[in-house]
Amino acid sequence: MLDYTYKARDSKTGKMVKAQVEADSEQAAAKLIAGQGLTPLDITLQKGKGHRFGHIKAKDKVLFSRQLATLINAGLPLVQSLRSVASQTQNKKLKVVANRLIADVEAGSAFSVALSRHPEVFNRVFISLVQAAETSGTLDKGLERLADQQEKDAEILSKVRGAMIYPVIVLLVMLCVVGFMIVKVLPQVKSIYDGLPGASLPFITQALLAVSNFVTKFWWIVIIVLGLLAFFGSRWAKTLGGRSIIDKIKMRAWPFGALFMKMYMARFARTGTTLVASGVPLLQVLEITADAVDNVHIAHSIDGAIEKVKGGKALSDSIDNDPNFLPLVPNMLRIGEQSGAIESMLEKVADYYEKEVDDMIKNVSTIIEPVLMVVMGVMALIIVGAIMLPIYGLVNQSGFSG
Repeated sequence: MLDYTYKARDSKTGKMVKAQVEADSEQAAAKLIAGQGLTPLDITLQKGKGHRFGHIKAKDKVLFSRQLATLINAGLPLVQSLRSVASQTQNKKLKVVANRLIADVEAGSAFSVALSRHPEVFNRVFISLVQAAETSGTLDKGLERLADQQEKDAEILSKVRGAMIYPVIVLLVMLCVVGFMIVKVLPQVKSIYDGLPGASLPFITQALLAVSNFVTKFWWIVIIVLGLLAFFGSRWAKTLGGRSIIDKIKMRAWPFGALFMKMYMARFARTGTTLVASGVPLLQVLEITADAVDNVHIAHSIDGAIEKVKGGKALSDSIDNDPNFLPLVPNMLRIGEQSGAIESMLEKVADYYEKEVDDMIKNVSTIIEPVLMVVMGVMALIIVGAIMLPIYGLVNQSGFSG
């Protein structure tokens, strides 16, 4: 369990409430707070809680799951398998966690319970799959499914990040070039004009020179402001309100909105496939996928679907016409429900959207390149105009005087 501090408003009295709550995730904390008749405004993970081991890369956890599955399938006891994996892992943080798992299992804890004591490393999908596999006596197969699930998720996330790196790098280079031209080149043009009585600089040059003078004289203010924006921006992005806005932008902003939506659908379907295949009950599947999708708006839609399913409604009907789900998902689910093959349908949905993400990444890259070229052209035109207009002015003055 993780410790969260929160600010909320009492829906009856309207008073502000500040307190702490223990939960597996931010979404779970929000549910607990709402269950008390409060409206959460800010939920923050307490510093030093749940992050003692820092970040462990997805590929290390994939290797951990696959090696453990292989050893258990070969007939080795769980503790011996864990010792073998712990001795082979190169990640020191994961080695510490593995040794603690060994101690807990030797003390009599179930493997899933031991994993749940490290939520900063093993998410709800991981823990629930292990728990289901333990119950059915197929821990090796469950771990193998986990490894496949993690690989797919890491692969699709890596592709999306890769698609976003190129435009970010181009924009940073553009800003550096523009900054150099404004700070170094424009002042030299001004120095030429200063020696000419009655000469006046064009408005665009004067505006950029004003920016240049401010940055040159008050560079420390610029650094402080940027630092404060980065600090408070990162803190805001971790709040429930900040995440809500950012997640909405991800879903709607052109040209990445469609890409993120397909990524979320692929993640929902792939996680659901893995959980259903492991024998996890449908309501629990939905609760876990709400966390796994990692988007507060889709999670809210899934929470609503859970309540409808509890009331006897089919899952496909519960998410049909929901703007946070693409139409193919409920349509394929309906076929799966009618044929009794939900797992198969979810897998087809996951495969389809993963392929769509691949195609979208190529399309987005094709779209972004001309857009960036236009932006670069406009910025270059402004800079060149600010430098060349004064020079043409000097040439015209010289010609007129001659």
